Amino acid sequence: MRTRPLKVALLGCGVVGSEVARIMTTHAADLAARVGAPVELAGVAVRRAGRPRPGVPGHLVTTDAAELVKRDDVDVVVEVIGGIEPARGLILSAFEHGASVVSANKALLAQDGAALHAAASAAGADLYYEAAVAGAIPLIRPLRESLAGDKVNRVLGIVNGTTNFILDKMDSTGAGYSEALEEATALGYAEADPTADVEGFDAAAKAAILAGIAFHTRVTAADVYREGITEVTAADIRSARQMGCVVKLLAICERSRDGRAVTARVHPAMIPLSHPLASVREAYNAVFVEAEAAGRLMFYGPGAGGSPTASAVLGDLVAVCRNKVAEATGPGESAYTELPARPMDDVVTRYHVSLDVADRAGVLAQVATVFAEHGVSIDTVRQQGRDGDASLVVVTHRATDAALSATVDKLRALDSVRDVASTMRVEGE
Repeated sequence: MRTRPLKVALLGCGVVGSEVARIMTTHAADLAARVGAPVELAGVAVRRAGRPRPGVPGHLVTTDAAELVKRDDVDVVVEVIGGIEPARGLILSAFEHGASVVSANKALLAQDGAALHAAASAAGADLYYEAAVAGAIPLIRPLRESLAGDKVNRVLGIVNGTTNFILDKMDSTGAGYSEALEEATALGYAEADPTADVEGFDAAAKAAILAGIAFHTRVTAADVYREGITEVTAADIRSARQMGCVVKLLAICERSRDGRAVTARVHPAMIPLSHPLASVREAYNAVFVEAEAAGRLMFYGPGAGGSPTASAVLGDLVAVCRNKVAEATGPGESAYTELPARPMDDVVTRYHVSLDVADRAGVLAQVATVFAEHGVSIDTVRQQGRDGDASLVVVTHRATDAALSATVDKLRALDSVRDVASTMRVEGE
């Protein structure tokens, strides 16, 4: 074992950062044995130095993150502050000064991953980010390394614990969206401002990262189609149950059938109760990876929280420190395929369409004609009358998103259609 310790600069000491610092201190001997050298904190950058931070030596705390990452003795920078800036500038500065980087910053990686990888490569440094997607679940490294010799065709999963908790409560208790969100907030699963989670921004950033790694191409958050769960109603949940389905917010990344493009999308979808993802409850995450040789693989576990995320950060830290000891670097960016991202209009799937219509003869025929005019084949229809109006639920066969959108626009123009109450995709069959 080499005697000179590897020095680590920790940027951020919140829920995740404080847990990283604690584990580094209490498991120092184990980490040293696994790495082949002692691993020590060089400093901990925070916004306000006066707060108590149990387990973090006061002399290591600094508010000058910019100077910390420039220190000559820093070997690895661990970034857990989140956001675009100042995280981006600090990471680039770390590379310029010879340090490798471990990050949990999905938003930054989804926006500027290519530039960060280029900077790491130019510096001969590592950029690892297992904790950026699905918390403690080992997912990034299997895609980057274990499946590097295989061809991945599809990645489908639940990658946001907050939305999964909300939808699970709506399904299991019959609660509405607002009630379920209130419970998620009270239990700490949802932030005071839950927009990033419930509007799908968090999941879209993760989908961009997964698609880029899985398909060896560059995908940014701007390439990901995104819908959140704020419009999902208790009626949608009940309708899914009647179909033998459950509603989940899914991240879906896939190659086109001709292999010349990729799509990445995040939206609520109905999936059959027989699908393994249907049984993923509360704030857990699960991701399916479909590869040509390996077949279907499922990764499951806690997707957020201080300890699970810190576990992923520490796993990356050990890997990066081992590379430092061996004077080597791990895998960098693989974007050789240069596949374009296709628009959502080209995506083909099934749809569940709920209509409020006039309860009179001929309405069903009118509705069916509109579907036929746009090349959308109907699989099943369910109708229930009430006080001169009726609820009409149509489930289609596979069609393009563009065809379904055109169908819905035409349905809204019919005098007999009071409202298109909801449209939802049906996946996982």
